[in-house]
Amino acid sequence: MTAADAVAVVLWLGVTLYVVFGGADFGTGFWDLVAGNAARGERPRALIDHAIGPVWEANHVWLIFCLVVLWTGFPRAFAAVMSTLYLPLSLAALGIVLRGAGFAFRKATKETAGRRAYGAVFAVSSILTPFFLGATLGGIASARVPLRTAGNLVTSWVNPTSVFVGVLAVAICAYLAAVFLTIDARRLGEASLERYFQRRARAAAVVAGAAAIVGLFVLRADAPDLYRGLTGKALPLVVVSVVCGAAVLLLLARGARMGTRLLAVGAVATMVWAWGLAQHPYLLPETLTVAGGAAVASTLRAILVVFVAAVVIVGPSLALLFVLDQRSRLDAA
Repeated sequence: MTAADAVAVVLWLGVTLYVVFGGADFGTGFWDLVAGNAARGERPRALIDHAIGPVWEANHVWLIFCLVVLWTGFPRAFAAVMSTLYLPLSLAALGIVLRGAGFAFRKATKETAGRRAYGAVFAVSSILTPFFLGATLGGIASARVPLRTAGNLVTSWVNPTSVFVGVLAVAICAYLAAVFLTIDARRLGEASLERYFQRRARAAAVVAGAAAIVGLFVLRADAPDLYRGLTGKALPLVVVSVVCGAAVLLLLARGARMGTRLLAVGAVATMVWAWGLAQHPYLLPETLTVAGGAAVASTLRAILVVFVAAVVIVGPSLALLFVLDQRSRLDAA
């Protein structure tokens, strides 16, 4: 494996972690939005606040990580993406800011009208942000990002593949969040909320699976190179993703407690890596390869050294945060 390939793996690892942890975080906003009025949605929203309160800001570290690695490791690809897709990326950044403000101010506001308004900002931003991020990825995957000049600022992300990936991103976020919230409700001894989110996890899994199947037809027509990769060299990972997703449905239907969250993460992570393998060796399909877009060797080595240092220094801190959260050691006194 070359240094460029190693940095590409590091970049894709960051993408996977953001899709999984950030996705589960964004998905809570979807369930917050559809929880109902103040009375009917009080308990689900209380669980959502309790579940994401200690960790919701930490999840964005993966997005920052991905941007820094792309910028330093593959500067030509970074410049091309930012020149063509700055509109959806700016909208996603705005959504992240509004989402954080809505979540924070809702917790600090006592009046019902104010809590409802800030809650709406939090929930709507939680849906629009992954859609815009997915639309950005769709524009890249469908070869709409040229290398030497800026691409079309609208059709680069308003196209069949981008819309499909954006919708799929929202569905995946809702799916992950429902599974995670089911486990959190079980951990807290909330049997009724466990059944509540269990039903929603099954529904979200079916919707995400159906969206993925429909998306294959979209990709065959609009992104044929990616479609050939997914049905060719990346097919084993696609099969693993389908098997993991089916296993989650079975476990949820049977009320099983072990392995549900791990299998849900596996279903999503293998889907992300299937896309990466299907697109390899291209960073920008048919335009820029990993080797052709990589920075100089000394920069790539520096990135790998910093990555190892970050794993040693930052990794244990994040692991401790999640462990303490799952053991309810971060609850307010």
